Amino acid sequence: MQIAMFSTLILLGIFLLVSLYIITKTLKERLIPNPHLPPGSLGWPLIGETLNYLGTCLAGRPDWFLRDRMEKHDPQVFKTSLFGETVAVFCGPAGNKFLFGNENKLVNLWWPRSVKKLLKSSLVNVAGDEAKRIRRILLTFLDPDALKRYIERMDLVTQHHISTLWEGKEEVKVHPTVNLYTFELSCRLFISIDDPLHISKLAHHFDVFLKGVIHFPINIPGTRFYSASKAADAIKEELRLISRRRRAALDKKMASPTQDLLSHLLVTSDASGKFLSETEIVDNILLLLFASHDTTTSVITCVMKYLAELPEVYQTVLREQIDIAKSKEPGELLKWEDIQKMRYSWNVVSEILRLMPPVRGAFREAIVDFTYAGYTIPKGWKVYWSPMTTSKDPTLFPNAEQFDASRYDGAGPAPYSYVPFGGGPRICLGNEYARPQILVFLHNIVKRFKWDLMIPDEKVPYDPMPAPSQGLPIRLRSSAYDFI
Repeated sequence: MQIAMFSTLILLGIFLLVSLYIITKTLKERLIPNPHLPPGSLGWPLIGETLNYLGTCLAGRPDWFLRDRMEKHDPQVFKTSLFGETVAVFCGPAGNKFLFGNENKLVNLWWPRSVKKLLKSSLVNVAGDEAKRIRRILLTFLDPDALKRYIERMDLVTQHHISTLWEGKEEVKVHPTVNLYTFELSCRLFISIDDPLHISKLAHHFDVFLKGVIHFPINIPGTRFYSASKAADAIKEELRLISRRRRAALDKKMASPTQDLLSHLLVTSDASGKFLSETEIVDNILLLLFASHDTTTSVITCVMKYLAELPEVYQTVLREQIDIAKSKEPGELLKWEDIQKMRYSWNVVSEILRLMPPVRGAFREAIVDFTYAGYTIPKGWKVYWSPMTTSKDPTLFPNAEQFDASRYDGAGPAPYSYVPFGGGPRICLGNEYARPQILVFLHNIVKRFKWDLMIPDEKVPYDPMPAPSQGLPIRLRSSAYDFI
């Protein structure tokens, strides 16, 4: 009894000391600011300015949070507090260039604790040489040379999806329907799951996971993070079972080493001959599902929205895709060379990525004290960049709120001003995969349909990525080019 009481008193004492340290540190930072630090506000203790930030995201304009503080404090860098962390927000092309160029020198990748806890041994939780090792293994599946052999499979999956869930329908909710498509495509290309019921079960867990992956890491029933943790555990257990079956099939020569991402990770070693562990494989497949699924769903949904609002853009996209289709034999599937011909279509997607980037930004952590724009960034501070500090800057993009696909002709935007996929050594792993995935879908959908928005003024909040509040319901019409 006495030992138990003594242990309880020790734990209570530790808790009080930690609480006192946090309170003292928080009050000191707010009441006695260091003049060498970037200007800004840390908001409320613990909460900081997180609620203000999330509020602008739910309003569909996270750029408001950034632009307001850039104007109020400093257009190059300002400080804030998000998700319980003191953060320096780097702004503009110069800020992007500085961060992307100093990866593993002054800063390392950092994610909120919720992401780290849910994606434990994945690429988001490693740095330096270990990060380079895992990234090289993953990129040998996701680089353009490797993706070339999967274009036909993408086309087949897309055609099947459209014939199953779009053909014969008068009305479709775009976001949830495209959500099924992107997840199904990733399941087929990454782990060769074809059964619709199996995919649907995983998709349910994955939707729950996404809602809590970037949230306060409060692991008690009823919170988003708790639900996301349970969903992540269910997905990982399923991936472990699939991985073990695949390893056995590979050992018996009953599966191909180039079948999909899973086979690739099981048979590929680094330069020293070291293979990824089962846990690393499972966590990194979950990471790639996360990176390739919801972002692409958001982009395709926004493309559908803009094409409905801009009929002249839709017509130009359609003409380009019809020309490609007419150059092929009946029934012939798309190839990598066809993707390269979709220049205007990709300009359209690029402009939508500027206006509504699917990713709000990403975090780094200062690994040493350093100086930027005359201010000190202390070791341990979190650093944040966002494509939105540049994407609607009228000095970089004239008439920045207006759609203009011609911005990407010729040399395109100024360096480091257009960064929807990030840049430097930590550029988004899925950026090469996203391009054919989006364009294959666009090719197939515009050939078959025109569409009208049923809720023209529907709000598009970021939660955590842009998604129309009512799912973007549309009314389908047959395309005027019925040549199939």
